[in-house]
Amino acid sequence: MKMYLRLCYFLLATVVGTIISSCSDKCEETYNYVYYEPVYSTTAAIRAAIKQEAPRALSQIGRIYFKDGYLFINEAGEGIHIIDNRNPAAPQNISFLAIPGNYDLAIKGNMLYADSYVDLVAFDLTTLNNIQEVNRIENLFNNYQTLGLMVGSERGILTHWEKREGVTIQKSECTTYYQTWGGFYHERGVAFLNNSSAASKAAITPVPSATGIGGSMARFTIVGNHLYGLDGANIDVVNLTQQAAPKAVKEFTLAWDIETLFPHNDKLFVGSQSGMYILDVAAPESPVQLSRYSHIQSCDPVVVEGDYAYVTLRSGTACQGFTNQLEVINISNLQTPVLEKTYAMTNPHGLGIDNGVLFICDGSDGLKIYDATNIHAINQNQLAHYANIKAFDIIPYQNIAMMIGEDGLYQYNYANLQDIKLISTLSITRTE
Repeated sequence: MKMYLRLCYFLLATVVGTIISSCSDKCEETYNYVYYEPVYSTTAAIRAAIKQEAPRALSQIGRIYFKDGYLFINEAGEGIHIIDNRNPAAPQNISFLAIPGNYDLAIKGNMLYADSYVDLVAFDLTTLNNIQEVNRIENLFNNYQTLGLMVGSERGILTHWEKREGVTIQKSECTTYYQTWGGFYHERGVAFLNNSSAASKAAITPVPSATGIGGSMARFTIVGNHLYGLDGANIDVVNLTQQAAPKAVKEFTLAWDIETLFPHNDKLFVGSQSGMYILDVAAPESPVQLSRYSHIQSCDPVVVEGDYAYVTLRSGTACQGFTNQLEVINISNLQTPVLEKTYAMTNPHGLGIDNGVLFICDGSDGLKIYDATNIHAINQNQLAHYANIKAFDIIPYQNIAMMIGEDGLYQYNYANLQDIKLISTLSITRTE
């Protein structure tokens, strides 16, 4: 029988496979590759691992939060860096709060609320060099796995993937299942990740309010005495009237693709991959959907000022879209939001606005700052462009813009809009 030799190369993380097939009824495949096996931990072990440590170097930073002169920067899946930013020209990394499975946070008064895989944990920040866990709501979150997995309680919680090398598999039948998060499963719980999905698992006056300020990528936010947290297709509502004793009061389903939360007065603006939802939370434990603004499939953080919502749409593996733009939406009538203007961007991520000054983290094209007082001519009124930075999210407050990017924390003084200056950086230390 005549044989054919085919060499097929697959670049999925560091997977390289050689496939030999014939014209017979059966297919034999031999793979030499790097793969990742799931590692599980018990909830007891995870809950016991929370502790305050000496400051760590920033490594794989996630979300950002500002409160009373301090920055709280999430180290994705690991915990929270605490930065003394009372002098933004010389920020000091003072402590690290180790919280396994932490990705989101919010603060009210002296109480920090953070997720830890399935739990919501409350910490007392009264003494920043002696932070104490004071309470937790166990098993609040159902959709905790960033790689799209739900794990049975008999195996514990999937906490990380362990790299294995030099394994050969021979099979008569081969089935590959592709996942929305960008990798694929070959079979029996062994995951292969492509480069993008593996990498993603990659003097200021105090804020004059009880709560702090989150970035536009936030999935937790606080309005009044209630915390709202995204949980898959759901929003969890937690009563914070007794700050040291948070109480879960409601979970309601909104949409499968919701991604970000932004508070504005007694309204919540929810960014999703297919649109923006506006919720009325005047009755905080009974949110009411006022409207939904639809757009094409894309990732979608949102910020609001006055009668306008500013939404960035970006392409990418997780976003499953091809559009990169800024949309300005008229929300003077909250029940009928209307697209006012669209501007082309490179790959916009987070954004912020302060008194008509618009900050856009345009991915690999860096930070762009605009005078947005004329919403119909934003692109004609660029105030500054800091290229050569992969920008992720930003909080502008009292003339200081606190931006996180792939390389670390960058801070800019924009008191003089004609002379915006970079005043400090905290760099990331890369780890394997």
